[in-house]
Amino acid sequence: MASDDNLRHISFALASQRQEVKGFTSLAWHIASMGCHDNGPYVLPLTLMLTERTAYRFNLDSQQPRLFVRCEATDEGPDPREMTASQDVAANWLDGDTQVLDAPMPLAIQAWLEAYLARHGERIEAGRKKKRAGAGRARQHQE
Repeated sequence: MASDDNLRHISFALASQRQEVKGFTSLAWHIASMGCHDNGPYVLPLTLMLTERTAYRFNLDSQQPRLFVRCEATDEGPDPREMTASQDVAANWLDGDTQVLDAPMPLAIQAWLEAYLARHGERIEAGRKKKRAGAGRARQHQE
């Protein structure tokens, strides 16, 4: 039996707005609404990864936690493919010239993410890990 400890389905709708820049008109897409259920124009799984715990904490501690959606460009507009709560993952998507839309994280998802971090612990920053077992302990015994 699969655990849903790290998986939720998020539904959302997209909307566009006409923008005029230097005489050219284009469509600017955004996430119009988002819900914690699986019925909507778009539904994507939000899967939490243990390796992204530091990024989740950073997002939750921000003034406005966000969810990020990776989209493929089509003639009809963006085609949502993946969702994450990690700003690091979203930044990697943007580095690949991929369209990323974001929206405020629903409170229910914030609570679920907090519970996930409480269950699995906060990830230790890579720079703070000890290089080898016992490193740094010798100084404790010196006077």
